[in-house]
Amino acid sequence: MDFPGILEYLNNSLGKDFLIIDEELPPETVKVSAQNWNRLASFLREDEQLLFDAMMCITGIDEGIESEYLAVMYNLHSMKCKHKIEVYIQVSKSEPKVPSVEQIWRIADWFEREIYDMYGIEFEGHRDLRRILLPSDWEGFPLRKDYKFPETYNGIVVDKMKEGWE
Repeated sequence: MDFPGILEYLNNSLGKDFLIIDEELPPETVKVSAQNWNRLASFLREDEQLLFDAMMCITGIDEGIESEYLAVMYNLHSMKCKHKIEVYIQVSKSEPKVPSVEQIWRIADWFEREIYDMYGIEFEGHRDLRRILLPSDWEGFPLRKDYKFPETYNGIVVDKMKEGWE
């Protein structure tokens, strides 16, 4: 099924108001609210016409210092049907929460932990949501645009300039 067919099928199956229309999104991308994500995720995975059995990637996005939003983008693929889709979810920086899908697609476990670690987006319902790249006592989220890199960590100077590494 091509993307326009997938979009029409989703609208017919879930209702025209279920997905959010956003003309600025890339092709083959649907936008959904965080509240509707678990229902959509389960539908994408289990529906016989879609069978999105492979999660290829999850990406965190900081939409800028001036923006009050963070986002998560999911890249899904159907091995059987040979089609793909991206799902875009926007959340506020003040309460960045998205339902976890690590029990729907097991690979999401590590992706969600990395996004939590780097952006501070909480994946509600995740069975082991903790930092994966940084120490557990690290403060802040380094991939946010407003992040202030610390000068020290546990008394050790954190050198930002990596001169001579070439």
